[in-house]
Amino acid sequence: MALIERTIAISFQHRVHFTRNVFGLGNSLLKDVLTAQSGQVPKVLVVLDESLHDAQPALSPQIETYFKTIADCAQLVCPPFVLEGGERVKNSYFHVSEVQSHIDRYHIDRHSYLIGVGGGALLDLVGLAAATAHRGVRHVRIPTTTLSQADSGVGVKNGMNAFGKKNFIGTFAVPWAVINDFDLLASLAPRDKRAGYIEAVKVACIRDAEFFETLERDAAKLREFDAEAMQRLIHRCAELHVNHIAMSGDPFELGSARPLDFGHWAAHKLEHLSEYRLRHGEAVAIGIALDVVYSRRMGFLDTAEAERVLKLIEGLGFDLFASELLHTNSEGDFIVLKGLEEFREHLGGRLTITLLRAIGWGFEANEVHFPTLMASIRELEERHAAKAQPGVVSLFRR
Repeated sequence: MALIERTIAISFQHRVHFTRNVFGLGNSLLKDVLTAQSGQVPKVLVVLDESLHDAQPALSPQIETYFKTIADCAQLVCPPFVLEGGERVKNSYFHVSEVQSHIDRYHIDRHSYLIGVGGGALLDLVGLAAATAHRGVRHVRIPTTTLSQADSGVGVKNGMNAFGKKNFIGTFAVPWAVINDFDLLASLAPRDKRAGYIEAVKVACIRDAEFFETLERDAAKLREFDAEAMQRLIHRCAELHVNHIAMSGDPFELGSARPLDFGHWAAHKLEHLSEYRLRHGEAVAIGIALDVVYSRRMGFLDTAEAERVLKLIEGLGFDLFASELLHTNSEGDFIVLKGLEEFREHLGGRLTITLLRAIGWGFEANEVHFPTLMASIRELEERHAAKAQPGVVSLFRR
């Protein structure tokens, strides 16, 4: 028998830029990103989130005007291609094929650029199309929601949903660049402005107690969508996520742990059970609350620290409970618990979820005590009922 074995080392540059009015004629950042490597004038295809297109009707013409002024540096091959956004767009491969058909039609090659402008779901889908066309074309992400600017849009994952499971089909691919433009958040509804806050709570809980204290101090301002407080949150949250990707030693999740998915095992299942009535951030808020209560009940987390986390989540405007936590199948089993096995299966190996020992100190657990987990769900339901209608009896009580 014979063996040829070599080590292949590949280095990536992961760039996350922060700016205002990225398509303004006086802003050269995007031009600089697209011309970072000298040579021929690259082709550019822009995919624009439909909800953003409708909310900011001047944006698409502004993009066209921008590229006309830099025509000697980059060629926009067609007007921005407007595509449905939101989680539903990730439920059919048809939309990936739509983007890839434009890549083919306009001869976007590996030295061209595919720019996604939109929320996290659209960026997931466009990133998947970019990573699989020609085995990878240069992809620039311009996130346009608080959630995507703080978390998903600055990551290296792309994906779509399949077989009732979130992100079952996907790739890891480092984007050519990410550009966070705070001005693009202006037209978001309050619900969507708030959604990204929870990812900051998440990463602060597991990695940065000082950041958690900043969030506590800024909570009232964040609830009122104060611009400076939001920018602080987005910048630090993005920085912590990028630090993890670059420095954790496992950027493409070859192991069994996903610490940045603290609270997500339940959240992904809740999104599906609600038919995406629950936004991702809303589901993550409930998932984090569940794992915080569970951590406290298991004796890992101090009661006072657990309450600080729950109060911060509520103070930012999130609910800690949704009726989907109580959904059962024909055998009477709680469906949300299937999220644990789906979470394990997504990476393989042992079940590994992140829990808390203290604010700023997450740790990995490989087993779940189901009676305690069910008691944690019961506690969240009772807390929610007491807040909404004092005196309401829990559905769990006999």
